[in-house]
Amino acid sequence: MNNKYEVIWASIAENDLARIIEYIANDSPANALKILNKLKEKAANLHHSPKRGRIIPELQENGIYQYRELMVAPWRLMYRIQEDKVYVLAVLDSRQNIEDILLKRVLDAKL
Repeated sequence: MNNKYEVIWASIAENDLARIIEYIANDSPANALKILNKLKEKAANLHHSPKRGRIIPELQENGIYQYRELMVAPWRLMYRIQEDKVYVLAVLDSRQNIEDILLKRVLDAKL
């Protein structure tokens, strides 16, 4: 089976990535570019087998199974598979409280 998925970045995930790269670039532009390429490559590779990422544990505990993530230490690249598309929804620092961040995003989206 040779299914290929289109990988689409949500604007909030692009913003996450931009903030991460800007922060790192303040210290080391070369390292920022290296990390940018690594994160983009990992996301792009989801076009082949997107189910290789694990279901997000914090959501799974609450009965939510449609969101997955790839660990690109220390970041968590969160996404959802929908038909023949993979939507990259967030790039978050795994050292932060993910539940608080996701709850804040849901609340902000409803305002």
